[in-house]
Amino acid sequence: MDSLLDNFDVRNLGNLDLLAKQVVEGFIIGLHKSPFHGFSVEFAEHRLYNPGESTKNIDWKVYARTDKLFVKRFEEETNLRCQIVIDASSSMYFPEDGKNGKDGINKLRFSALSAAALMNLLKRQRDAFGLSIFDKEINTHTKCKSSTAHYRLLLTYLDKLIQNPERNKTTSAAEALHQIAESVHRRSMIIIFSDMFEQSEETDQLFSALQHLKHNKHEVVLFHVVDKSKEIDFEFENRPYIFIDMETNEQVRLQSNQVKDYYVEQMAKFKEQLKIKCLQYQIDFVEADINEGFRPILQSYLVKRSKMST
Repeated sequence: MDSLLDNFDVRNLGNLDLLAKQVVEGFIIGLHKSPFHGFSVEFAEHRLYNPGESTKNIDWKVYARTDKLFVKRFEEETNLRCQIVIDASSSMYFPEDGKNGKDGINKLRFSALSAAALMNLLKRQRDAFGLSIFDKEINTHTKCKSSTAHYRLLLTYLDKLIQNPERNKTTSAAEALHQIAESVHRRSMIIIFSDMFEQSEETDQLFSALQHLKHNKHEVVLFHVVDKSKEIDFEFENRPYIFIDMETNEQVRLQSNQVKDYYVEQMAKFKEQLKIKCLQYQIDFVEADINEGFRPILQSYLVKRSKMST
């Protein structure tokens, strides 16, 4: 189970539902060995009893085990609305080959499985969830529901995304995020999976779109999905490469060490700017390194959810 959570051994995403269940169940078991011990397995099917309400739905078996009053949850109860947003531009299909290639994890597969695991967790908690997928425009946008049928429908969208990688799909994250901000009217948690790689001249528009997401008092979590070793730290052997822009197909031939210092400096500046803007707009910024597994994703969500519930 740990290998799934660390995702080094994820070789086949053919059964997204099964993998999502395994990731979530492994995570829940791990909660007992972590600072989040208070979120026992019961959180998935129960909520704490509020003094003054009817006692008819108290689960006395859970009370006998935990000495705490929990109320059984029912299908119609929805405590949270969560819109999951995935950037599907071509840069998200990096890396295409090598250790993390077609049989492993790239940024898009990592985001899709993270989204599936979150939806599985939300469904267990009887929370409502929707899915938005964009590249240069919004291709998929569903309303929030909590049913099993809705969960399975969204898994088909994610599976299609994984199975049909496309080169030369550009991104317009700013425009898509503006549209999503306009379409989500009720207060929700908005979770974004993106590498945030816009054209440099569009950075201001991107930050404006992030600010717009705070409209209607939404709680926003940005998972900055990267292959940290390659895209942030530029850890390539010192030999000639042909670097190809996956969105524009532009090619550059060079020796990696010729540009490493400048590249790392520029990426660090962009990342710091992004973090500062998120802090300014009260958006949770979480670096999601595809080589570090899914635990940080589920843990960040759980912390944010607990804050929204208080």
